[in-house]
Amino acid sequence: MKKYFGTDGIRGVANEFLTPELAFKLARVLGKRISSNTGKRPYVYVGKDSRLSSPLLEYSLISGFLASGIDVKRLHLTPTPGVAYLTKSTEASMGIMVSASHNPYFDNGIKIFGESGFKLRDDEELEIESEIDNGEIERSTYENVGEVLNRHESIYQYIESLFFSVNSRFDGLKIGLDCANGSTSVIAKRLFTRLGADVLVINDHPNGKNINDNCGATEIGQITKLVIDNKLDVGFAFDGDGDRVICVDNMGNPVDGDHMLMILSKQMAKNNKLNNGRVATTVMSNMGLFNSLEAESVEVNVTDVGDRYVLANMIDNGLNLGGEQSGHIIMLDYNTCGDGMLVALKLTEIMVKNELKMSELSSGLTKYPQLLGKITVSNKTEIMENTSLLARIKDANKTLGRDGRVLIRPSGTEPVIRVMVEAVDIKLCKQYYKEMFGLVEKLA
Repeated sequence: MKKYFGTDGIRGVANEFLTPELAFKLARVLGKRISSNTGKRPYVYVGKDSRLSSPLLEYSLISGFLASGIDVKRLHLTPTPGVAYLTKSTEASMGIMVSASHNPYFDNGIKIFGESGFKLRDDEELEIESEIDNGEIERSTYENVGEVLNRHESIYQYIESLFFSVNSRFDGLKIGLDCANGSTSVIAKRLFTRLGADVLVINDHPNGKNINDNCGATEIGQITKLVIDNKLDVGFAFDGDGDRVICVDNMGNPVDGDHMLMILSKQMAKNNKLNNGRVATTVMSNMGLFNSLEAESVEVNVTDVGDRYVLANMIDNGLNLGGEQSGHIIMLDYNTCGDGMLVALKLTEIMVKNELKMSELSSGLTKYPQLLGKITVSNKTEIMENTSLLARIKDANKTLGRDGRVLIRPSGTEPVIRVMVEAVDIKLCKQYYKEMFGLVEKLA
């Protein structure tokens, strides 16, 4: 079991769990691993989001790398996919992003990208943890001490890659953007305006504490109001570090990751650009997505919850599209991780090329009623191995068939069991949800 790493890097309350001392040790360990794998002087990129604590961790990481003889190219405020893109497309040995994604400002995190631009594997994270606690690391001295290179202009390479990822102009479109007072604040309006759109932007003035504060991909009330009040064609809400996005159509309806996967896969299949005629998504995707993709003859690979598992499945099976309901959409033809800005651009391009409104594009997916809940437990394993519970879940899913499903799973980050029920109508959904939630609650 991991001590520091979670489902997406290291994350926790800044200066409490995630301390500058831990960040320094982590960078020293990473620096040692980089030095042993190259014959020339290596460098890493370090980027950050707009949190109050991001400089605290950024400086500690930089110090750790410099002490290990690694040069640092400092990107300053940048989206996470920008770090991934630059790491892959240059000779960097690693990319580091200081961010806690959609979490509140007092949390922070460290995301690590290997030289290929992909996040680390589980076995690599376990090795790093062992070295943090037990490793002896030699310090670099004299001319071998690393150098800091300010490279905030490098983000323009990422911006250009986004600009040239689309082949359409957006002239005449009215588009709203919610930057969550985070990393996309520095590039979002510039990109869409450059492509000809009439752009309204909100929450693009970060102050260190307002990142994800009642805004962005997890709170779409503001972007919904902006779209409706200003009669916009579409709205996009990013999370704090820009690796995910939620869309709002011209009618003010949410268009989540399930809708986006449906729209993107349909367009890619139409253009013979969907590898193997498949997409990857998690067990949490709505049954409506599976039905809509089946109707388009697109097959689905189902993974555990988490974009890292979606990505692993994509790599293993040669896929180029995958994602989560939460808005993490990975398009491997363009980048190595979820990229909210890229997805927003590609969805807008599809609107233009098909001369359709977003509400028309997303109408191909009819979602099943879904109820979600969680129960705090003392022993997740004991409950998930309970034979009577497992038998009842199996029986319920057999009875529901194509009319619904029951999914009960342990959280990967909390001491809770999550209960999800979907069904063709809300009455049936409530019936099974009440029963399943009650069964788990009795065992807790």
